[in-house]
Amino acid sequence: MIGVFKANNPLNNLFLLFYGLLLKIPELFIHPTIPIPQEMDGQVYRKILQWLQPVGEGFPWIYSVLAFILVYSQAVTLNSLVKHYKLMHMPNYLVGMTYLLITSLFPEWQTFSSPLLVNTCMIVVLYQLSGLFTHPKPKSTLFNIGLLIGLASFFYFPSMAFVLLLIAGLIFTRPFRINEWLIGLLGILAPYYFLAAWLFITDRWAMYELPAFQVVTPFFKDSKMSYIAIGILSVLLLVGFFFIRMNLRRQLVQTRKIWSLILLYFIVAFIVPFINVNDRFDYWILMVVPAACIGAAAFLYPDRKWFGLLFHWGLVAISVMMGFFLKG
Repeated sequence: MIGVFKANNPLNNLFLLFYGLLLKIPELFIHPTIPIPQEMDGQVYRKILQWLQPVGEGFPWIYSVLAFILVYSQAVTLNSLVKHYKLMHMPNYLVGMTYLLITSLFPEWQTFSSPLLVNTCMIVVLYQLSGLFTHPKPKSTLFNIGLLIGLASFFYFPSMAFVLLLIAGLIFTRPFRINEWLIGLLGILAPYYFLAAWLFITDRWAMYELPAFQVVTPFFKDSKMSYIAIGILSVLLLVGFFFIRMNLRRQLVQTRKIWSLILLYFIVAFIVPFINVNDRFDYWILMVVPAACIGAAAFLYPDRKWFGLLFHWGLVAISVMMGFFLKG
C-alpha cells in the first residue's frame, strides 16, 4: 500500500477514495454517529445541525457521509499542498494516505464535528500562507486568510487561537509592513462585523453572548488500545520529524519556512483542547493536519521498507479494532 502511494500517479486520488472508504466502513455503514452540539460549538455549526436534523432523524448516515466527504477532500488538498511546494524530495500521495489513516484511528475523529469543519478552513489557510513568500501583491490573500480564521471560529470558537499562525506567517514570509498586518486583522474581524450588524438590525444584541472558554485538562481516551494507538503514532511522528530535519539542509528557504509553519500549526493545535469548557476527544483532530505531513515523512524516507509496513499495518489493525470491536 505504501508503495502505491509513493508513486506520483494521478490515479492515486481515486485509490485514496477507496482506501478511505475501506478504513471508515464502521462509521459509514455500521455505527453512524449523530452529532450533538456542545457549548464551545459556534452558531454556524449549530445552524448546520439544525438544517440536517430532519434528514438525520430518518437517515443518520448522512452525518457520516458528510464527514467522509470532508476528510477525503482535506486529505487530497493537504497532499496537493505538499506536492505543490515540494516539501518532500519527491512528489507522492503519502500525506493524503496518512491523513486518512490517522483520522480513522478513533471514532470521534470520524464524526461530523465542528473541529473537522475547522480543519477544512485551516488547510486552505496553510495553503495560502505557504504562498506568501513569493506573492507580489498579498493584500487580498492576507484578507482571505484572516477571513477564514474568523469564519473558523464560527464553527468552533477556540480555533481563534490560529491567529498565531497568521502572525507567524507574516513574520516568517514577509518583511514587516503595518498595512499587511492590518488587512489580516480586518479579515479576522469581518465576520464579527457582519454578525454585529445583523444582531443590531434584528434587535437581538442583548440576547447574544460570546462563547466563554477556560483553561482545562483536556479529555483523553483512557484505554489500552488508545494508549497503543497514541504510542505508535508518537513514534511515527518522532521518526518523521527526524527525517524532515535531516533533509531541511537540501531544501529551499521557502520550504524550510513552510515546515516551520507546519510545526507551529502542530503546537497551536495541541494547545486548543486546553482552552475549552467541554471534555471531548474530537477536539484533538485539529492536530491531524500537521501530523499527517510529519508522519508521511516517516513512510517516505527510511531505507528499510519493513519500518513503514510495520507502522502502516499496525495503525490499520488498531483502526479496525477500534471501529469494529470497541464501538457500538
